[in-house]
Amino acid sequence: MILSASGWRKVFAQSGIESDTTTKIGNDNKALSFLAAESFLEWLKARKTESVGKAKKAAPKIVVATDTRPTGKEAANYVLRALALGKAKTIWVGVAAAPEIMAFAKDFDAFVYISASHNPIGHNGIKFGLDDGGVLNGSQNLEVRKIFERKLQETTGAAQVLARAKEADIKKIVAQKAANKKAALASYKAFSRRVISGLEKGKSQDAFFDNLKDELKKNKITVCADFNGSARTLCIDKKFFAQCGTAFKAINDKAGEIVHEIIPEPENLVHVARFVKSVASESKAKKAATVTETSNKAKKAAAASKVCKPQTIIGYMPDCDGDRGNIVYYSKKEGKAKILKAQEVFALSVLSELACAALRQKAAEKKAPSSKKIARLAVAVNCPTSMRIEEIAAAFGAKVFRAEVGEANVVNLAREKRAAGFEVPILGEGSNGGTITYPACVRDPLNTVFALIKILTIKEAWALWTKARGLPFNENYSLDDILDSLPKYTTTGVSESRAILKIKTADHAVLKKNFQKAFERSFKDGADGLVKKHNITSWKASLTNGTKEKLGATDFSKSKKGGLKILFFENNSKKPSSFIWMRGSGTEPVFRIMCDVKGTDAKKERELLAWETKMLAQADKMR
Repeated sequence: MILSASGWRKVFAQSGIESDTTTKIGNDNKALSFLAAESFLEWLKARKTESVGKAKKAAPKIVVATDTRPTGKEAANYVLRALALGKAKTIWVGVAAAPEIMAFAKDFDAFVYISASHNPIGHNGIKFGLDDGGVLNGSQNLEVRKIFERKLQETTGAAQVLARAKEADIKKIVAQKAANKKAALASYKAFSRRVISGLEKGKSQDAFFDNLKDELKKNKITVCADFNGSARTLCIDKKFFAQCGTAFKAINDKAGEIVHEIIPEPENLVHVARFVKSVASESKAKKAATVTETSNKAKKAAAASKVCKPQTIIGYMPDCDGDRGNIVYYSKKEGKAKILKAQEVFALSVLSELACAALRQKAAEKKAPSSKKIARLAVAVNCPTSMRIEEIAAAFGAKVFRAEVGEANVVNLAREKRAAGFEVPILGEGSNGGTITYPACVRDPLNTVFALIKILTIKEAWALWTKARGLPFNENYSLDDILDSLPKYTTTGVSESRAILKIKTADHAVLKKNFQKAFERSFKDGADGLVKKHNITSWKASLTNGTKEKLGATDFSKSKKGGLKILFFENNSKKPSSFIWMRGSGTEPVFRIMCDVKGTDAKKERELLAWETKMLAQADKMR
């Protein structure tokens, strides 16, 4: 079992086969589920006692839910038994999307979420979190892990654990599921309105959504979803989009019917792309029929100009727990459905949220006393997020901070920067398209789609961006225009086969030490001709561990299991033009690499990545 802060995961299918769709998890996994929940509860009780004093040992209130994986029900059964025996007040919700359960958990002490996110269907796992709506940070997770490992040492095997589990009575907990689910959906809806508007509940928030509805009457948007049987099938999506003024259509919308691979990367977004294309074709046919049916020639011309204007169609596909949702859209310019790359999705979200935050700051500045200082905007991202984010942030005077890969790392980095006086309206992991919009602490496809809707409908935000970039302002702009306005970069996709390596060296500090030897030797010799070809004049190493980034590091091995990035500078420029990056996955047994290059030179990106791959192979043999 991988025990990272992002989630404890393994193959839960009893067969041990990661593609197995069985509901059976076997006795060992039942015992692991029980002990994991018991460990979290022990840690939570100790923490609660420290904070309120020994005189007030109130039972912790813990929300529990699963995604739609086949093994979720059995794993949950043993999580609930552990919490019941430990006298926790357990709020069982059943199937829920990760953002839903994390929003609901803000009203309680903690949550336990049974999911393996985007991993294959036979995998499962557990995420632990507190009432801030995010998962435990690295140090907290380590404390729970130590209790878990101690319990494993103390037990004689699964049979001993399961004998204890049989003593638990969970009938009352299970009976409250329907009522708890209803409350969770209501809580999530209210929270989503707060996140999307950037405003607390009240007249100002209502006005935001009223204005949005008015704009959507003039600029019609249809949202399409391929739920792929995920937890979002039982979420607020359908009603929420309709209430906000968009049309909504979905496929594969029956909970648990996972019809294709789970990870929302280009190879699986083809399904929603076909759906978007069919919706666009249907829309065109209806519009053409409307014009044909109009009799009077003048009326026909007016009808054609009115109804034949192509509407915006946006599609998304969540992963199994519903916290990621990469995007497909119908390109009016090219007349086809296009799959956006993860880095493009995140870039669009950052552009939109920073522009909207800048507008809110301007409005607040007019109302507030001149002496009141407006916080500087900032974005928190993971290490392999494309450098295009720095260019977007610069347009709004925003600062970019980088953390190690892992949602928990980025969330905690944003918290640190807010404590330091920055306003961080958006954060996330550009490498996988994961958008986290404050005050949310988890990725959410609703927030991603609404970021696109906001930049499409709030013309002042678009005007602010075009002015800052020195671009002409076009009032009748489309998503194609917004994409064309983004800084141009070529970046390796996270799920590409060339981005995933199998490394034999178990100690990644040793691997990176050996990589440094290979890299420095190769760079001195011209890096297979790449130094001269691309006018690379210098390089600088960046290490990320948790929420800390060390730029200009001289010892690569100090990144340990964290991220290592080499930035390249061309023609003595002070700004990097490209980088290569590496890190072993914390949730899968693979080693990930990538390259980011300013501009549209795909060959340059391939060459730099191939060079990195070659040096890593050399380093792996030095062990």
